[in-house]
Amino acid sequence: MVRILKVVGGVMCMATSVSAGGVERSTQSMDILFQDGRYIELGAQFARPRISGDAPGPTGNIAPNIFQGSFGYKADLTDRLSYAIIADQPIGARVKYPVRPVLLSGSTAKIDSFALTGVLRYDLGNGVSVHGGLRSVWTKGEVFLPFAADYDMQTKRDQAWGYLVGAAYEMPEIAARVAVTYNSKVEHEFDHTVNGADVGTFDMTIPESVQLEFQTGIAEDTLLMGSVRWVRWTEFNISPVGQPDLVSFSKNSVTYNLGVGRRFTPNWAGSVMLGYDTGNGRTTGNLQPVSTRRSLGLGASYTQDNVTISAGVTYARLGGARTRVVNGDFSGNSLIGGGIRIGYNF
Repeated sequence: MVRILKVVGGVMCMATSVSAGGVERSTQSMDILFQDGRYIELGAQFARPRISGDAPGPTGNIAPNIFQGSFGYKADLTDRLSYAIIADQPIGARVKYPVRPVLLSGSTAKIDSFALTGVLRYDLGNGVSVHGGLRSVWTKGEVFLPFAADYDMQTKRDQAWGYLVGAAYEMPEIAARVAVTYNSKVEHEFDHTVNGADVGTFDMTIPESVQLEFQTGIAEDTLLMGSVRWVRWTEFNISPVGQPDLVSFSKNSVTYNLGVGRRFTPNWAGSVMLGYDTGNGRTTGNLQPVSTRRSLGLGASYTQDNVTISAGVTYARLGGARTRVVNGDFSGNSLIGGGIRIGYNF
């Protein structure tokens, strides 16, 4: 029962993460560490944001669709020691202002990342375990601003390291688990060009975070689950030569998720999850003009033998924001996201 329900919850968190604070694309969940035996999973995620406003004049939708994937593998080394390898995309952004009679017309921005994480978990006994590992992140970005004399900035892909540490407590008799994980910041140093000319380097920090994940049985075949995630987005700043504070955030964010999952048959389970993200303040940069996020997610899971197929959909309302530089006003925006995950225990 527990394996079916927690995978459903994980898929809905995955679908919601593309509307979390800052430019986050992955919640970096450690759920895979608690799978039984050897386990492998593949995931795919889609989001269709609708973000528009006045900047000044109607912008049209500035947020293209988002596609991304994930991979995870977990295995036991001994009765007490296990490990996991996780591939995901921790941050990302896609912004494209349509050609319209507004100052930002034709402006585009993109951030791509890929992370590979290795984690060890050690069972101390009596339900207590600790985990920790290293993360390698590859990131690159580009910005084109026609209104700023056709400013065209592109970075080379940079690799940087981070680490994570955490602990968990479990009570298997009631399907309860609480896990907390600290993820360190990852500091990049980008070589970049402006309008084709090398102009040196600038630094960017993927911020540190703390995540609390929990679940507990509340009735037969019924599981309460959720998470709280804090991210220090005030550490994130993109300031290439000649364009200070191209992207920055004035406030840190906290994301809350709370849901209920239930098994209906030996093979089928479903769940519902509510989410709220505090955002990064009412005033933002022009490349991420949203504030708070409120979401509702629905999930379903089918298990046959050692295979579990899970899918989830999320609808999010994106709070309005005013932007710096051009004093744009964005409101009434939303996002529809979905994800699918295939897991195999062997």
